[in-house]
Amino acid sequence: MSDSHPENPVGASTGSTVDIPVDIAIIGAGAAGLFAAIWAAREGPTLKIVAVDGARTLGAKILVAGGGRCNVTHHAVNEQDYSGGSPQLIRRILRRFPVESTIEFFSQCGVELKREETGKLFPTTDRARSVLDALVTAAQSAGVKILHPRRVESIVPVESGFKINFADESILARMVILCTGGMSLPKSGSDGHGFTLVRNLGHSLTPLIVPALVPLTLPSDHWLTALSGLALPAELTAIRADGTLARDAAGKSIPAVSGAVLCAHFGLTGPAVLDVSRHWLHLLNADPGARLRINWLPGVRTESLEDELVATKGQSLLAFLRGRLPERFLRAVCAHAGVDPASGVQQLIRERRSALVRSLTACEVVPTATRGFTAAETTAGGVPLAELNIDRLESLKCPGLFLCGEMLDVDGRIGGFSFQWAWASGFVAGTAAAHAMNAIKA
Repeated sequence: MSDSHPENPVGASTGSTVDIPVDIAIIGAGAAGLFAAIWAAREGPTLKIVAVDGARTLGAKILVAGGGRCNVTHHAVNEQDYSGGSPQLIRRILRRFPVESTIEFFSQCGVELKREETGKLFPTTDRARSVLDALVTAAQSAGVKILHPRRVESIVPVESGFKINFADESILARMVILCTGGMSLPKSGSDGHGFTLVRNLGHSLTPLIVPALVPLTLPSDHWLTALSGLALPAELTAIRADGTLARDAAGKSIPAVSGAVLCAHFGLTGPAVLDVSRHWLHLLNADPGARLRINWLPGVRTESLEDELVATKGQSLLAFLRGRLPERFLRAVCAHAGVDPASGVQQLIRERRSALVRSLTACEVVPTATRGFTAAETTAGGVPLAELNIDRLESLKCPGLFLCGEMLDVDGRIGGFSFQWAWASGFVAGTAAAHAMNAIKA
C-alpha cells in the first residue's frame, strides 16, 4: 500500500452525504469499527452502510500503535491472553476469526505481515499507515460510506430502528454497531462518550473502569526514578496487603508477569509493567494496601540467592553480582539495601544480607498512581459480555444494537492481543448485523 495518503485517507465529510435511512450505521471507525463495516458490507453487498467517526484523525490508535508500526496481532492467541469477561465467552469470539484469518485478510489487502522474535506480527512495511489504508480501502471498495469527522451526540431507538443525532442534523439507521472505543488515548476519539451512548440505550457498565497497559508512577524521590532510562528483565507480581497473590474475578491467583521493565523519571514502564498495571489497579480498588513485588533476577528464588551468598568467599558484593545486572543498578540497589558494594560478601551481617536479597528478588514498590487514560493503550472494563448474545454480539437490552471492540469488558495483554480482539469482535458484529438485515429484506 502507498504511504503517500493524506492524514485522513477518506473522503472526509462534514455534511449529510448519505441517503436516509441507511441499513447499518457503524459508530466509531477505528480498528473494530472499520472491520465491522468491511464484513457487514461483504455479507450484505446491497445494504446501505455508513461508518461514522468523530475523531480529528481517523484511525489514530492504529497509526500510533507499536511505535507507529502497528502490532496487528500475535502469532498465538487464546482467551488466557485477556482479562475482564468470561474466558469461555471470549474464546467463542476469538474462534470465529482466528489469527490465521487475520493474516489472510491483510494479505488479500496487500499487507503482508512478519513475525518478530516476541511473536508479534507487524506489517513488512513497518508503517501503521499501511494497515489503516488497507482497512479504509477495503471498506470503501465494499461500498461503505465513511462520514468523518462527524461526532454522534445521541442515539435514540425509534420504531424504524435508530435515530442518530449529530449537532446539526440526524440520520436514521435500521441497525447500529457501536464501537467508539473505551477511554484510552482520548485524543484518538476514545474519550468515554461511547459509554454514555450505550448507557442511554439501556446497558450497564462494569463497576470499575480503569486504564490498562499503562505506566505506573512512583514518588519523585524513589530510588528507582534515579535510574531513568535503564531497562531490565524482571518478574512483577501484584501483592495484597497481607502478602498473598492478587486474584482475578473467578478467585484464581494471578501469576507473575515477566518481561522488560523500564525505569523512568516518573516511575516504571515497559511491557511487564504495562501488563501488570490493570491487575494492580483492580487489586488496589479492593485492597488499599496493594503493592507490586519485583524480582530483578527472573527465575532466581530468594532463598537460593541467600544460600549462594552465604557460601561465597573471597569476593566483594559487586564482583559477586557483576554480570547478573548492570553496575549502575547494582550500586543503586546496594545503596537502597544499606550495604557497601565494595565490601566483602562474608562481611555482611545477616540483616543486611537479607535486605539486599529481598531488594534483588522481592523488591516491593507502592505505585502512587498511573499515567492515566492519556497514556494507556487500552481500557479495562466496559459493557459486560453477559448483556450480549455472544454469538452475534447483539444487545440483549436493545435489539438491533451490536457492540464490539474496546467498549466491551475485554482487554488483552501487550503484544497485539487488543487488535486481534478488535478484528474478531468486529467480524462477529459486522456479519451478524448484515445477516439480520438481509433476513429482514428477504
